[in-house]
Amino acid sequence: MSLLEVKNLGISFGGLRAVDDVNLNIEKGQLYGLIGPNGAGKTTIFNLLTGVYRPTTGTIKLDGVDIVGKSPSEICQTGIARTFQNIRLFKKMTVLDNVKAALHNQVKYSLITSFFRTSSYYQLEKQMNEKAMEILKVFDLDGQASYLASNLPYGKQRKLEIARGLATNPKLLLLDEPAAGMNPNETAELMETIRLVRDKYNITILLIEHDMKLVTGICEKILVLNFGTELATGVPEEVLNNPEVITAYLGE
Repeated sequence: MSLLEVKNLGISFGGLRAVDDVNLNIEKGQLYGLIGPNGAGKTTIFNLLTGVYRPTTGTIKLDGVDIVGKSPSEICQTGIARTFQNIRLFKKMTVLDNVKAALHNQVKYSLITSFFRTSSYYQLEKQMNEKAMEILKVFDLDGQASYLASNLPYGKQRKLEIARGLATNPKLLLLDEPAAGMNPNETAELMETIRLVRDKYNITILLIEHDMKLVTGICEKILVLNFGTELATGVPEEVLNNPEVITAYLGE
């Protein structure tokens, strides 16, 4: 059953057609890759899916709900979370508080409750702490919960951003180049973590990535973009051996 249905998606910036007639059909629980050369329109598609941009043409449905025209916060509530190509953590907050910040879309208390610090306030804070620590443990970050996010090594900052996205309780998690800047050992560990997150939390993952070892290692299906249009779709082995895909990456 499809979780994400994208039909004839397109956006223009002035005279530039950045994305043109792109279609995506992602099944529930699928690990799906979105690849292509630099400038192909991959991050633009993430911006369209999360409400940063509004499409010029096309439709986007999440679990049958049309999300075109919704704000980024509304789309997050609907069930899409994302990470960014350039890490965007709350650097001066602790690792634990970075994850707790994402939990506030699920745990709510009134202004009066928070102002007077009633018993229900402390109970809800305790629940959020426990939930945040549970998520951090999945990423082997529970031992650094009290660290400032800025003091984490680069690879762990990447993991923390994924953990924060997961904390919003998404149906669909978008990962924008999660292995960027990682060494081979960190990348291999990340692959296992992404699989674990998909299986443990029963969510669907769409990722942008240039590391083909990661793409072929975990993605069940991929879409290749070139100049904002679909170049090929299918299982990784088939798509990456497509002569047109090889040409797009390496030239004639």
